Amino acid sequence: MRTLVLNAGYEPLTVVSFKRALVLVMNEKASVIEHVEGEPVRAGRDAYERPVVIILSRYVRVPTARRMPVTRRGVLRRDDHRCGYCGKSAATIDHILPRSRGGADSWENLVACCLRCNNLKSDRTPQEMGWQLRFTPRPPHGTAWTVRGAERSDPRWEPYLALAA
Repeated sequence: MRTLVLNAGYEPLTVVSFKRALVLVMNEKASVIEHVEGEPVRAGRDAYERPVVIILSRYVRVPTARRMPVTRRGVLRRDDHRCGYCGKSAATIDHILPRSRGGADSWENLVACCLRCNNLKSDRTPQEMGWQLRFTPRPPHGTAWTVRGAERSDPRWEPYLALAA
């Protein structure tokens, strides 16, 4: 079970294990906002609510212009595992401007690509192939990208993630 952590301004910061969240609550560094009904955690003589959403006691600044690192998994996720050229299911990524021609490993130069299109394109640009990209690649945005671990969110987190959007 995972727990969403909010700062004092109710802005989502990160997702932690419920054990880490419970330690923050026990040390009075956080308070439980949402918990699992009927499943308390027993520690010695005390019983604590199993936290789903906690809020930190002290203000923690949310970094604003956090740049997401480029990863293969991130590019596939951003493009919904669909090929940027033909729209079929994608398992690889492709450099729009090939690396051999100075193409960078950047969000703007990478797209998800099916194996067939990747092999056909080889070391050429889409223009040389007469292909069109289905969309303009951009860096990802939104709370699912800025709040680490929020991509597989608990339904009880939605009101708090919506506040940050």
